[in-house]
Amino acid sequence: METTETTGTAGTAGTPPTSGEDHWSLTLLGIGLIVMFAYFGESVLAVLFFSILLSFTLSPLVQALEFLHIPRPAAALISMVALLLVLYGVTITSYNQAIIFADNLPKYSKKIQSVVRPLRQQAEKIEKTGEAVAASESSNVVQVREVSNWSDFLTHGAGTFTDIALAASFVPFLAYFLLTWQSHARSATVMLFPLHHRHTAFVTLGLIGKMLQSFIVGNFLIGLLISGFSVAVFGLLHVPFFYFVGFLSGFLSLVPYLGIVLAMVPPILVGFGQLEPGDLLIVMMVVIAMHLIALNVLYPKLLGSRLRINPLAVTLALLFWGALWGAVGLLLAIPVTGAIKIICDHVESLKPYADWLGE
Repeated sequence: METTETTGTAGTAGTPPTSGEDHWSLTLLGIGLIVMFAYFGESVLAVLFFSILLSFTLSPLVQALEFLHIPRPAAALISMVALLLVLYGVTITSYNQAIIFADNLPKYSKKIQSVVRPLRQQAEKIEKTGEAVAASESSNVVQVREVSNWSDFLTHGAGTFTDIALAASFVPFLAYFLLTWQSHARSATVMLFPLHHRHTAFVTLGLIGKMLQSFIVGNFLIGLLISGFSVAVFGLLHVPFFYFVGFLSGFLSLVPYLGIVLAMVPPILVGFGQLEPGDLLIVMMVVIAMHLIALNVLYPKLLGSRLRINPLAVTLALLFWGALWGAVGLLLAIPVTGAIKIICDHVESLKPYADWLGE
């Protein structure tokens, strides 16, 4: 008996680590490979993710057309053409409004110059003071590397206009095929997993699809609510082109991380030199208030039940994907992180990570 216990103890002590133990080095290597793949495959992955979002956006419309006994390929084509026509109409309207604004700009350019002139003079005074200080310390000059500004960060990986247009041209075609082959793609994806994991994979894909639909529809409804209120307030304050500026400001407010700043740009730009300083301050306060209401009230009500991601995880996701893909990463960070959390929820070994990402 003693010999057996001694042998068992010795065997346990000399046993190498089991395959179930965590190998942090392999995990770190895997994460590094995934990050490299995401970084170098940005153009392909961004197009794929936008196409998936677009397909889930149009999926309810396609299902409604199918209910009217329209074949799915025809329903997908009708939905895609309708969306492109809407986007074309919005683009033409925006362009016409921009032309009208540019034509009216000289009418109040003197007011703008009168407001900007004191600021420019003060800036020139500060610049001369800095030059004087630099001249007195010319013997202690230190070479420093130029730091990229925020615009370089946002346009990271954007490429030329031709590259962007070429990549964007694939989105409607890929979204169309995702719509027409949605059932086949889902079932074929499930079949890639072992038999005992297929039910979990099927449920996970379904939850990801519902999350993406809720994310898109929720953001659209929130954008409409903010835009409607902004148009009403800007109209009361006599902001030039309030019907266009309010709509644009409302949807710019949805941009993660930078929305509160971007939403202020259109009303301040058109109101600068036209509105009194007090009215401009009210405009800024309205934009900030609507952004905070959307962030703390509308988002939890319309999207909280689907995403369930804590604010720290959202901030880190925006930082990571923004650094990796620039402006595109900021737009895709939340749905991608939401999909990752759903996957972690249904994989036993990844549930601790899901708990960390969750509320």
